[in-house]
Amino acid sequence: MPTPIKMPALSPTMEEGTLAKWLVKEGDTVSAGDIMAEIETDKATMEFEAVDEGTIAKIEIPEGSEGVKVGTVIALLAGDGEDAGEVAASAAPKEEATAAPAKEAPKKSESAPARDSAKDNAPAARTAPKADGDRIIASPLAKRIAEQKGIDLSAVTGSGPNGRIVKADVEVASPGTAAKADAASAPSQAAASAPAPAPTAASVPDFGIPYEAEKLNNVRKVIARRLTEAKQTIPHIYLTVDVRLDALLKLRGELNAALEPQGVKLSVNDLLIKALARALVQVPKCNVSFVGDELRKFSRADISVAVAAPSGLITPIVTDAGAKSISAISTEMKELAGKARDGKLQPHEYQGGTASLSNLGMFGIKQFDAVINPPQGMILAVGTGEKRPWVIDDALGVATVMSATGSFDHRAIDGADGAELMKVFKELCEAPLGLVA
Repeated sequence: MPTPIKMPALSPTMEEGTLAKWLVKEGDTVSAGDIMAEIETDKATMEFEAVDEGTIAKIEIPEGSEGVKVGTVIALLAGDGEDAGEVAASAAPKEEATAAPAKEAPKKSESAPARDSAKDNAPAARTAPKADGDRIIASPLAKRIAEQKGIDLSAVTGSGPNGRIVKADVEVASPGTAAKADAASAPSQAAASAPAPAPTAASVPDFGIPYEAEKLNNVRKVIARRLTEAKQTIPHIYLTVDVRLDALLKLRGELNAALEPQGVKLSVNDLLIKALARALVQVPKCNVSFVGDELRKFSRADISVAVAAPSGLITPIVTDAGAKSISAISTEMKELAGKARDGKLQPHEYQGGTASLSNLGMFGIKQFDAVINPPQGMILAVGTGEKRPWVIDDALGVATVMSATGSFDHRAIDGADGAELMKVFKELCEAPLGLVA
């Protein structure tokens, strides 16, 4: 009996992925622990290891396939005493048998009578996938989400196999899309005020301007979905402080001189990670997460740090940063950033976090407002340190100053609590000896 190799769930939230590359071919022998494929999840490209030994009898899903659902059989493994050729031959008829109904399904919908002229004139890409008469093809999860959000599935275009509506389709659909009966009876003003659906490539004309279309990878799709979710569902409040960095820069120089024999070189960002974590520990009302009908209060500060990777933004996590030394944070961040840029982060290295830090100072950005990374309750955006006029001992002087803006989920964090966190963060940076205590 051949062993089916199924699409793995490489993270707790993974529902589908892209089979980026096969590292084995049919006829190859594999052992437990051998790397068989590279799979692109919503966060990174990860290696998929064999758990059994045998011979790759048949590769069911070719490399480059997108939207492969978790649990889908991607290959067959012939065990001891089994002929790989016979296993591959016996699998072929099954594939043809399952493919036939999928090809016939569109014929049924093509033969169905037209509903009205408006639907006849609609673009094909906007037509809802149907089969067996008026039955809409959608996954159970997509149906449940649509019901919760009040979305009419007949108005949703499916991106899954054979036009099947999947979770991602209903998540980007307009929550204002009501059922047909409700839409028919609603006044035109209500229809006009409903949120407009996100534009698709088919719905946006090119206006004759030359361009190159680049297909979105899984990471970019997830970034787009999560940022839209954050801005639509989280009431952001922004609080900004100006931080004098002279003492922190002096301490960094002294620490780097002492740590040079160990090969450790601290960055300003390493000290800011420590300062944010310490501030969250001192102001626990900001180290929280709003989750449905409960407020989660975290007992430690895990800082997600924004890193620009080739596939898109990703936030590796420094766990319990408040309790770690600055040198340990520095060493860990260099390792995490390298793995992030190589697409080698493991799920536990980027999932979770109690707050985030985004630093664009190296690009000369003076100040910006960052978007909260749900379900976290806040994110700190820091700009560049620059020479500014500053009152020092009641006299006008020049100091190195950085603007830092905290974005807070106002459902979970009151303005006064957010202000206290920013005040403590500022104090820790301006009197930085507390960071090494």
